Amino acid sequence: MSAEAEGGAIGPLDVQRVMAALPHRYPMLLVDRVETLIPNQSIAAIKAVTINEGFFQGHFPGRPIMPGVLIVEALAQAAGVLAVESLGLSGSGKLVYFMAIEGAKFRAPVEPGCLLRLEVEFVQMRTRVCKFAGRALVDGNLACEANFTAMIADPPSPSAASS
Repeated sequence: MSAEAEGGAIGPLDVQRVMAALPHRYPMLLVDRVETLIPNQSIAAIKAVTINEGFFQGHFPGRPIMPGVLIVEALAQAAGVLAVESLGLSGSGKLVYFMAIEGAKFRAPVEPGCLLRLEVEFVQMRTRVCKFAGRALVDGNLACEANFTAMIADPPSPSAASS
């Protein structure tokens, strides 16, 4: 049974629902599923980290570690799903752009074969600008934490894209 019926929580959401909320696609889609989403409050999502990720070829040969900027990007994408679903914008084409990243700290390496749990909550929510606090965990251990701000924007108009 979906958690949608329980107290407003939504989940789990498969990758198709994630892609309905985000414009990202392979190789930049970094959220594989959403475990729970409480609109206007928080999200818990999963990124399955595999050795097949292209960045592992160069980061680092012999000691593959997921780049910190991609961990923060995964948190931002989870926040994007949270914002889009909370504001009822799924499928609208609206984009969520990073505006600021603050207090990013990396506590442990993220290696192939793990499930990266992305936990993000709203700190402040406005119509166009939202602030979030995020944590990435591996086996319950903190790998990364960051606060960040994002802006919700209209997609580029077709005439602007062709010029």
